[in-house]
Amino acid sequence: MNGPATGTSRASDPVWLIDSTARGTAIPPPEQVGLKAHNLMRMARLGLPVPPALVLGVDLCVDYLSGDGQRLGALLRSHMRGLEAASGLAFGSPRRPLLVSVRSGAAASMPGALESVLNVGLTETTLRGLLRLHGNPRLAWDCYRRLVQTYAEVVRRCPSEPFERALQQRLAAEGAERARDLDATALARLAAEFLTLYRSLAGAPFPQDPWEQLEEATAAVFRSWNAPKAVVFREMSHVAGVAGTAVAIQMMVFGNAGGTSGSGVGFTRDPATGENRLYVDFLFGAQGEDVVSGRQAISGSEALGLVLPAVRDEIVAALPALEAEFGDAQDFEFTIEEGRLYLLQTRIGKRTPWAALRIAVDMVTEGLITPTEALRRLGGLDLSALERRRLRPEPGVGPLARGTPAGLGAATGVIALSAGRARDVAAAGTSVILVRRDITTADIVGINAAAGVLTALGGRTSHAAVIARQLDKVCVVGCTGLLIDPDGTHVTLGGRRFTEGDALSLDGDSGAVYSGILPVERERPEAELRCVDGWRGAGASTPHAECEPASHERSSA
Repeated sequence: MNGPATGTSRASDPVWLIDSTARGTAIPPPEQVGLKAHNLMRMARLGLPVPPALVLGVDLCVDYLSGDGQRLGALLRSHMRGLEAASGLAFGSPRRPLLVSVRSGAAASMPGALESVLNVGLTETTLRGLLRLHGNPRLAWDCYRRLVQTYAEVVRRCPSEPFERALQQRLAAEGAERARDLDATALARLAAEFLTLYRSLAGAPFPQDPWEQLEEATAAVFRSWNAPKAVVFREMSHVAGVAGTAVAIQMMVFGNAGGTSGSGVGFTRDPATGENRLYVDFLFGAQGEDVVSGRQAISGSEALGLVLPAVRDEIVAALPALEAEFGDAQDFEFTIEEGRLYLLQTRIGKRTPWAALRIAVDMVTEGLITPTEALRRLGGLDLSALERRRLRPEPGVGPLARGTPAGLGAATGVIALSAGRARDVAAAGTSVILVRRDITTADIVGINAAAGVLTALGGRTSHAAVIARQLDKVCVVGCTGLLIDPDGTHVTLGGRRFTEGDALSLDGDSGAVYSGILPVERERPEAELRCVDGWRGAGASTPHAECEPASHERSSA
């Protein structure tokens, strides 16, 4: 990490280069570089595998949003030299092109609330260079169709539905179930269809100048600070005193590069229960957006361990270093490119209140934090009201379907099929289950209003599931027995038809879904609460003798 990037622009430019081969440089605070970049710098200092990145500080976002964005293009051209040197590639090169992700990152964690654009720099010219570098035409065309769609949605603010329809039509024509099942020829056809859609929706051809792409993508990420979902997230999460977002322009690594490539999101501890175990969602042949978007069915760490056991072991080995460096359970994103691991992000993991208590007690016992620090972290929780709800179905009552549990506890309520409907029904005093094919962070108002969330697609680490856990909502994702009628008026569960107003019960521990309102029992974390009482009674100087932590052996989720 080499401090301010070298170049011809002013030395005072708030721009930094992250280079994992450098050591010893002071790390700027999150208020300057954003939390994502600050943490990337710390991971690079530890020697963890972090792709090189250029960081545009928060001040540049503030300047841009205030109308002073004229020098953005020149600044990017100057400072990208450092990233080119660190990567050994050249931005816009027809033979060895550097492609980048343009990622947001404010001083406060806002998962899914801000925008990012991946594969920036890919054009008809650099696509041929990408083919030369990797010898993989499927990779090149997959990245191109992804860039065209994301650029249309984020930069030009075009609707996503036309692109999703075109994808479904191409899948039907090819007899494929998912985009990652399409071969290179089909993806080339899809990319051409996306380019035609882009021209129609944006009113101009897709830009073939990589520098134009980079400047416009950076500006769009800056603008996403004021997007409605970002404003709502800050209000709901009480994020104050944060002026804007930094931007990390990071060398692309490709989880869609072949059979030994993929992308994942993990937690160093279970964010629902607090158990000390690896908690990973992973998708082969995918880029990170596929995992966090909530639009695809996601597997756990079992498949990763079977196909790439050495990489899984490398991830497990990094967990103690992450927790020791950051002093808390982490939520991290990673990509594997042709069997090589890269860490793209880490941050303090959002968790349920139940998990927050368990993690605090265990970390005191493990010597990672003091009782005083544990009490500080628990200060915002009402421990007297902390409980875990469990369904108690009557004998002979079986579930309609099962999904993947992504939260904790149990929820009962009537079905709502949209975020707005969930908000309105909850406002009238009725408990609601928000039922969707998939949910995104744009549904945050409905997630907040609902007692529970049920989706047909998505994984435990999608942005929406992360937010649901933070809000202490029961969440069941990837329910294959759930079918949403295209007209949005009813759903089918276990072969039975349900409409809005019908009642469901969700088991957030097992992922089971039941018809009707089932009885619920409650459980209190008595052992952990005794530990907290002991700390308070001892002046928080030492762990209490009654603390009996569970085994700390890590296991797969």
